[in-house]
Amino acid sequence: MLVLFETAAGYAIFKVLDESKLQQVDSLYKEFETPEKANKIVKLKHFEKFQDTTEALAAATALTEGKIGKSLKKVLKKVVAKEAHEQLAISDLKLGGVIKEKLDLSCVHSPAVAELMRGIRTQMESLITGLPPREISAMSLGLAHSLSRYKLKFSPDKVDTMIVQAISLLDDLDKELNNYIMRCREWYGWHFPELGKVITDNLAYCKAVRKIGDRTNVAGSDLSEILPEEIEAEVKLAAEISMGTEVSEQDIGNIKHLCDQVIEISDYRTQLYDYLKNRMMAIAPNLTVMVGELVGARLISHAGSLLNLAKHPASTVQILGAEKALFRALKTRKDTPKYGLIYHASLVGQTTAKNKGKISRMLAAKAALAIRYDALGEDTNAEMGVENRAKLEARLRQLEEKGIRRISGTGKAMAKADKYQHKSEVKIYDPSGDSTIPSTSKKRKFEQVEEEEEAEEVATPVVKSKKAKKEAVTEVEEAAAEETPKKKKKKKKVEAEAEEPEEEAVPEVAVTESTEKKKKKKKKKVKEEEDDE
Repeated sequence: MLVLFETAAGYAIFKVLDESKLQQVDSLYKEFETPEKANKIVKLKHFEKFQDTTEALAAATALTEGKIGKSLKKVLKKVVAKEAHEQLAISDLKLGGVIKEKLDLSCVHSPAVAELMRGIRTQMESLITGLPPREISAMSLGLAHSLSRYKLKFSPDKVDTMIVQAISLLDDLDKELNNYIMRCREWYGWHFPELGKVITDNLAYCKAVRKIGDRTNVAGSDLSEILPEEIEAEVKLAAEISMGTEVSEQDIGNIKHLCDQVIEISDYRTQLYDYLKNRMMAIAPNLTVMVGELVGARLISHAGSLLNLAKHPASTVQILGAEKALFRALKTRKDTPKYGLIYHASLVGQTTAKNKGKISRMLAAKAALAIRYDALGEDTNAEMGVENRAKLEARLRQLEEKGIRRISGTGKAMAKADKYQHKSEVKIYDPSGDSTIPSTSKKRKFEQVEEEEEAEEVATPVVKSKKAKKEAVTEVEEAAAEETPKKKKKKKKVEAEAEEPEEEAVPEVAVTESTEKKKKKKKKKVKEEEDDE
């Protein structure tokens, strides 16, 4: 049996001297404890050394892809083909299938072969002669570095550094464009201020300024390529009655040069956006379908790379970009933010304010899955993103329609909604305010006043000393009611009053005065109410 052994320095072909030892897989490692024992099991038959690192890299990449490189093919034809009856032990089953198909050599791969390879690797320095240990370690390190570099170059579509730079440049261009356009409008506004109100689009404004120049040229200039007919007519009308100041030709030249810069930067921005869109579809197609190119690129830029973003949980993806608000809320013990950069996604933007938090949470959960699929998956299609987006849109429609989600088990009782009862907010007209006639007559009001007085007198607690006061009051009222011309009756009443003690006379006067005051106050109140009515 022959053994194909790959090293960083080259390919080695070994001859197995004692095949019976391979049957004892568990104790095979004991045969490679010392170099002397290892030389009794296997013997080096041929060693094909690599000429340089480039050849080693080509051979290593061919092996990782399961292909036969030029140097390996050369070794197999030169050595193994001479002994075609011998079996070839290999470490990679996929490579064995390719060798058998192309060179018609019988290949073996088993646990015993894997243990044999492990034993040869431990005693490689003694089994392969002519290679010092320092040279083998140096070649291994060089090949590892070259292979890592090749893998990065091999899949340039997966390099997300370009996305980070592109989105940063796009934001910078937007800021610069805003500054330039604001300066252009302000500068040309001194000469033709009405143009800024007529043309609202910034790019069309700069193109119109470059085409017009001095406002006196508006009548003879054709703006049909830039503006619609209605706006063109408004511009020509405004130029005739403009209140702007006169400027020199040098000023107009500088303003036109600024407009050229704005138009060039705008064209470059559209080109950069197309480039970013293509790169995002190549690197993260599922994330792009879920949240869009700009939001996806900003998420990758904020996290540093696509792999770093894939390590974040869905709750972090949801508030990524709102760290300042999050820590402020935690510090002041208030509500934490519900969304960060993901707020600008189209799914969140088209929802009502009530459901934005729910949709952002669901979108972050699905986007986290899409990010991991894009970063770590082998496929580059966007089927998963399309499917998840359709689910989110269906859920969004359900929330907007206030539908109830079907719940299984004990949650059905909680999902039941109460019956809808329509409550009208229409107010009934009160006609009582229309009439100016008082609802009660004056006599009734006086009777009510008297009843209130009687109720007050009943409510007050009765004391012995007050009995005399009440009797005196009744006597005074009877005297006032019975007015007769007879002097004899008057004299009798005066004598009766004189016979009563002086102590009782003093409280009687006080009580009569107080009752008269109360009556006057009540009458005043009644009159005021009548006047108000």
